[in-house]
Order: sequence, then C-alpha cells, then structure tokens
Amino acid sequence: MLDQNNNRPELPPEIARRRTFAIISHPDAGKTTLTEKFLLFGGAIQMAGQVRAKGEARRTRSDFMAMEKDRGISVSASAMSFDFTNKDTVFRFNLVDTPGHSDFSEDTYRTLTAVDAAVMVIDGAKGVESQTQKLFEVCRMRDLPILTFCNKMDRESRDVFEIIDEIQQNLAIDVTPASWPIGVGRDFIGCYDILRDRLELMDRADRNKVAESVEINGLDDPKLAEHVPAELLEKLREDLEMVRELMPPLDAELMAEGSLTPIWFGSAINSFGVKELMQGIATFGPEPQIQSAEPRKILPEETKVSGFVFKVQANMDPKHRDRVAFVRLASGHFLRGMKMTHVRTKKPMAITNPVMFLASDRELTEEAWAGDIIGIPNHGQLRIGDTLTEGEALRVTGIPSFAPELLQGVRAGDPLKAKHLEKALMQFAEEGAAKVFKPSIGSGFVVGVVGQLQFEVLASRIELEYGLPVRFEQSQFTSARWVNGDRQAVEKFTESNKQHIAHDHDGDIVYLTRLQWDIDRVERDYPDVRLTATKEMMV
Repeated sequence: MLDQNNNRPELPPEIARRRTFAIISHPDAGKTTLTEKFLLFGGAIQMAGQVRAKGEARRTRSDFMAMEKDRGISVSASAMSFDFTNKDTVFRFNLVDTPGHSDFSEDTYRTLTAVDAAVMVIDGAKGVESQTQKLFEVCRMRDLPILTFCNKMDRESRDVFEIIDEIQQNLAIDVTPASWPIGVGRDFIGCYDILRDRLELMDRADRNKVAESVEINGLDDPKLAEHVPAELLEKLREDLEMVRELMPPLDAELMAEGSLTPIWFGSAINSFGVKELMQGIATFGPEPQIQSAEPRKILPEETKVSGFVFKVQANMDPKHRDRVAFVRLASGHFLRGMKMTHVRTKKPMAITNPVMFLASDRELTEEAWAGDIIGIPNHGQLRIGDTLTEGEALRVTGIPSFAPELLQGVRAGDPLKAKHLEKALMQFAEEGAAKVFKPSIGSGFVVGVVGQLQFEVLASRIELEYGLPVRFEQSQFTSARWVNGDRQAVEKFTESNKQHIAHDHDGDIVYLTRLQWDIDRVERDYPDVRLTATKEMMV
C-alpha cells in the first residue's frame, strides 16, 4: 500500500502487517455471511455458520445477542481479529462487522472512526440501497478507502455494467473491476481475476470449499475454452475489452484517497470470490493510519501507547455484569499489565485483563500493536470517546453522538424497582445504545433512539439482563438538541425554559422540543444560544 505521506519513516513490521476495516452494507446484502467466510479462510473457525440456521447448521459467530440469533439480523457491532496469509506474509486482520439496519446506524458511525478502510457489500440484484448510501457518506466524510464486494452473483442479478454505473452515479466514486463475473444466476460459473489473469471456478456442491483456480495466459489462452462455454467466453472477451477501454486501472493512491474503489464479484454463501477480496485487502488495504487528536495528531509508529474507546458493550458475559470497552490502539506496542492514563479523569489505570475478540468469544491477550482492537473489562470507568495514553494529555477527536429521532417515556413494570431501572438506563446510555434524558421538572426519564427497533432491543435486554420488565410510552417531546453558548446566556435560557430542559447522562444540558416551532423560537429569541443535533463524545 502506498503511504500518502512519503517522508514518514516505514512502519515497524508488526504494525505494517495490520489491516483494520469495517464491513458496511444495507441489511440482507450478505455482510454477516461474508464475515463468517473471512473467519473460515483466515483459519479462525473450522466451519462457517449461517444467519438463518436450521436444524444442525451452525449460527454465525458475529451475531451473539439472543435477539440477533432470533431475528437473523445484526444489531451490535462486533470485532474479530485473525491472521490471513497472502504471498508468504501473515497479515493481521481486525474486522468489525457493523449492524446494517438503519435503526442502529449510530453504532456503525462510531465504529467507522476506529477503522482504516471499509468493505462495502452490495447485493447483485438490488445494487446501491438507501442504507449503503448513508454509510458511504460517513466513509466519504472520513476519506476512508473503500473496497467493494458485489454479492449473490449466483442468483438472478442485474447487468454488471449497470451495477458499476449505479455505484459511480449514486456514490460519486470511480469504480475499477478487480474481477469479472462469467454468467449470471444459474449460469454463473465463476469469475475472471483481472488483477492476476486467472480463471476462478465456483463449486456449487460444497459451500465451504475455496474456488478452483486455473492459471491462464491472457484471454486468448486456448485453456479458457476447456472451462468456459463458447457463448459465455465470447461475452467475457467483449466485456473485458469494454472494461479496459472505459474504466480506470487500479491506482493505489486514488484508492487511498477514497476516490476510487476496486470491485470484486462473488457469492459469499458459496465461499466464492471471498479469498480474492481478502487478498485485495492485504495488498491494497491501508496500514494503520494517523489518528486525529487534540492538541496534536497521533502517529501509529510512535513508541508511546495510546488508544481510544469507540464502543462499550454491557453484559457481554451476563454472569459477570461487566462492561467491555472496545479500544482501538492508535500508536505503540501495548503489553498486558501496562499502566495507562485515563485522560478524562487524569487517573492511572492498570490494564491487567485486556482481551482480543472473536465476536462474543474473547481471550486474554499479552500484547497488541497500533491498529489492533482490544477489549478492556471495567465497571463503568470507560466511556465512548475516552482516550488512554502513557501520560500525555491527548484527546482523540471525531467520535460523534447524534440527536435521537424518537423519544419515549419509560416505566418499570414494578414501581418498587425504579432505582434498578435508572441503573439499567444509565448503563445503556454509557454503552451508546440509547440517549437517556432526565427532565428538570417531574420524575422519570425520557429515552431517545434513532429507530423504533431500538426500543424493542432495549426492552428485551433490560428484561433479560436485569430481570426487569419495562414499557415504553408516548412522550410529549419529539426531538432533543444539545444547548451550547456563553455560560450566562445558557443559564438565562434554561431558567426561562425549565419545562423543556433535561440533562443527558454526561450532565450536559439538553432542550427537548415538541415542534420545529420550538427550535425556530429559540433561534429567534436567544441569538447567543446554539442548539446542535450532534455532540462530540469527548470530555
């Protein structure tokens, strides 16, 4: 991979071999299935699971919550670390599988702050869907390099040029094919590997088998005719002639800037095209990158260790009521037992039980390097946006918190358990699973989420993890905005608008609104006060 900054020293080999990336897509494009096959080819698991498993078929590893298993969807980002060998180099892949469902997009947005690249999965029949577009916009804001995988080519799918055209039009990014499908739907027999001049043939009989590779010498090699029916071969030659004339070659620099994406075609459920995509990530995916922070940026090759929390997951192990902070290491070589400074509280923290993940499975790790994602079990000290360093007061920036789009009141089924409910809500607020607001007037809480499904997930988790049935009720409020501005102006504003004022779990002032008119009124009557729909998660 070309480094964008040529005068920087080379990264230490341990850091240079790391590839940290997220998988993004619309729900149902096959993202979780692709994740499973990555683990299979990386040797991390012996047999891939299925999202909708029947009978003896195994469940997927990355969906570990009860609700994910029941519904066959991902509702929580999960991290997985495993090795993958490409041309005698052993790469360390840190893969983050994100929820595709739009109701959980905030988890995904935050996850994208912790990775160096994204793999975008597109369904061959549906092309670019709405959620893919939203997630792509976030990648664009962060200039993340993107690799594209067009899935489900073994089913009836659209014309390949049409799919590429749609990506270019809708996402305003140049596309260069790294492979080209031969046939479509029932006639799909495999792909031509453009980067390495090979023929890859799919085996429909064994879903977990790596495709057979036939080495050939260009498109005129007579060996092609032994494997590809005449009419498909003629179409392949015509298509590739057009590709070479119309589409840009793969340029690593343009890809690193996020203005060009290579596209692979395949079928994740049949394990086809996955290995070529993984080789592409190893070859063209970026090494650990520079991290934005205040008062200075963090370089991965620095010897001092630093990292930041981009996700907190409560009760991953219900028996221990623990919280695990997912930490992306931004620099240095981390060793178990190290003392780190928790920048927000200025307190030292000895990290004695760091873990590496394979979804909900975790194992103690003795060391980790910049680019890795480690878990730190803790009892609420670490929050999303926190930075850990070896002493320097650095704060990683750019981790967003969004205003919720739906607000509801919440009540415990048993009124005597109001205190338990408060504890559960605060835990989910720290995890980032919901916003919890305490209104200045009256008792109770207002819970804010991005999508309706999150209320169901919260109710189910509060009951499962705390044994506390709850019900959500209509609230008079429809949206929330954080209040910023000069202290005196803010105090005057909160005093006059008590019935609209609440505090979030960080203690920040929030203005709860019923109508757009409320927001317009504040802008008109209080010019010194700013209402914002996002706040940066750092203290």
